[in-house]
Amino acid sequence: MNFNNLPRDLPIPKDDGTANHLEGSFVPDIELPNQDGNYLKLSRKDSFRLVLFCYPMTGIPNKPSPEKWDLIPGARGCTPQNCSFRDNYDDLIINNSIPVGLTTQSVDEIKEMTLRLKIPYDVLSDANFKFIKALKIPTFKVDKTIFVKRITFIIQNSYIEKVFYPIFPPDRNVKDVINWLKEN
Repeated sequence: MNFNNLPRDLPIPKDDGTANHLEGSFVPDIELPNQDGNYLKLSRKDSFRLVLFCYPMTGIPNKPSPEKWDLIPGARGCTPQNCSFRDNYDDLIINNSIPVGLTTQSVDEIKEMTLRLKIPYDVLSDANFKFIKALKIPTFKVDKTIFVKRITFIIQNSYIEKVFYPIFPPDRNVKDVINWLKEN
């Protein structure tokens, strides 16, 4: 399966209202491991903005995706989203922001993906749902596995300035983020 290409007939996610409470919130004082197992604090007082994009899971070569994955609105497209943030990394930096990915996948799975796709930014594992539960970030369930829904935050000094939700298509999200950063 080619994870880089999005099928034309993907279902479009609808705004279900489950993210309405997030804009204007403060980020909790939580640290999560990145692809190298190093902990990154998400509540920060920096001069730059943090662009935190959450996604369900990137596909793993030679491992099948969950059954009917492409039929779940917003599930497919994590690899193209990560690649679009990679490909626009310099534009994000120029606009005084740092991208950081977040998923519930394990550190080992994230490490494989960041090496394979040559990702230049941190991707965090919230496998224990500490951050997701603290902020009540929307999730969905497939069989017995819970995944975070695709959502992007622009955070300044631990304050969530902007929320992008729902996101479609996933590879377009970075352009929307850059446009917002330029205007704000």
